[in-house]
Amino acid sequence: MNETVAGRVLRRSWVREKLLLGLSPGEYARRLATPFNVVAGLILLVGLPAIVYRFAFGLGAATNLSQTNPWGLWIGVDVLSGVALAAGGYTLASAVYLFGLKQYYPVLRAAVLTGFLGYFFVVVGLLVDLGQPWRIPYPVIYAYGVTSVMFLVAWHVFLYLSVQFLEFCPAILEWLGWKTVRQWATRLTIGATVFGVILSTLHQSALGALFLLAPTKLHPLWYSPFIPIYFFVSSVIAGLAMVIVESALSHRIFTEQIEPGRHADLDRITLGLGKAASVVLFTYFFLKLIGVADGGHWGLLRTPLGHWFLVELGVFVLLPCFLFAHGVRERRVTLVRATAALTVIGIVLNRVNVSLIAFNWNVPDRYVPGFMEVAITITIVTLGLLTFRWIVNRMPVLREHAEYRGAH
Repeated sequence: MNETVAGRVLRRSWVREKLLLGLSPGEYARRLATPFNVVAGLILLVGLPAIVYRFAFGLGAATNLSQTNPWGLWIGVDVLSGVALAAGGYTLASAVYLFGLKQYYPVLRAAVLTGFLGYFFVVVGLLVDLGQPWRIPYPVIYAYGVTSVMFLVAWHVFLYLSVQFLEFCPAILEWLGWKTVRQWATRLTIGATVFGVILSTLHQSALGALFLLAPTKLHPLWYSPFIPIYFFVSSVIAGLAMVIVESALSHRIFTEQIEPGRHADLDRITLGLGKAASVVLFTYFFLKLIGVADGGHWGLLRTPLGHWFLVELGVFVLLPCFLFAHGVRERRVTLVRATAALTVIGIVLNRVNVSLIAFNWNVPDRYVPGFMEVAITITIVTLGLLTFRWIVNRMPVLREHAEYRGAH
């Protein structure tokens, strides 16, 4: 009897320490009453029933999609943009573990967590768009359609989610106090990183390769034989910019998690990432010009969509390139962070342009997302933010665990 009581006390203590942040259930519930949680609760109150409605009544009832426009906001934002913005995981992991740039380790775990959650909620967005979630293991189990690009993407996302979970496992195991298992997990880190970089290179470009199948539907300024390369290179840009934005916000929001002296480290890290982003943006800009020249589409730049293409290329690629370079040279960290935010917006704009605005550009039946589509997209993003905050408040993501300080 005493052993049973002791077991219950131990379980309550574990729940209180690990899940409730050392608070009693009442204290924890009172701490949830914050403006952010209230807004998030209202979003979920609208968005979750919308998701249920979509599964109950189908795409036709919940969206403005049609046979002419079968891809909408969920593909353009939730999937294509989400995958690109989650690229910080493989970008930072390769920099730290493969190239030995240990100075970027303080932002690595947050980048890996952002990447893992990004891919996880990309899958959630795909399930909402495709329906029939019970069929999610089909591409893994069945070998039919192995020549399909979607088959390739499905396998890559499945494998890369597993890789990113393995890369983040040391933080989980430190939180749980499982020292022996953590040792085995850290030994697999380099192998997992190499495998993850290979997978990321393939599936980031494979998403671009999807549009090679639609040469008559995608506007010539965005369509190019080089579009898989565009998607891969821009994912590196997105990863670098997203790490800058995420780390700046995290250090502001989760101040109590940050160790003394880390803010100065973050400034140096931000400048280093900004320098890399400037170089990759410069490369991407000229690759896009090569695509226009290769297709002989200079005359299309004088059309309305050509003007929009120039806005994307000039305001969200070339301008950030010079702003990053200037900010790094003058050591203006705030400018680098603002430029990273502009770059993130530019990546999302590019994916929306390719999948929505420049796709089916010449048909009269133009697609405009409906209210439920917008609500569900905001809901998925909100769920991602809530999950990120829950994990960061509990696990050693922005800080080092006291027992493993310097163990990386």
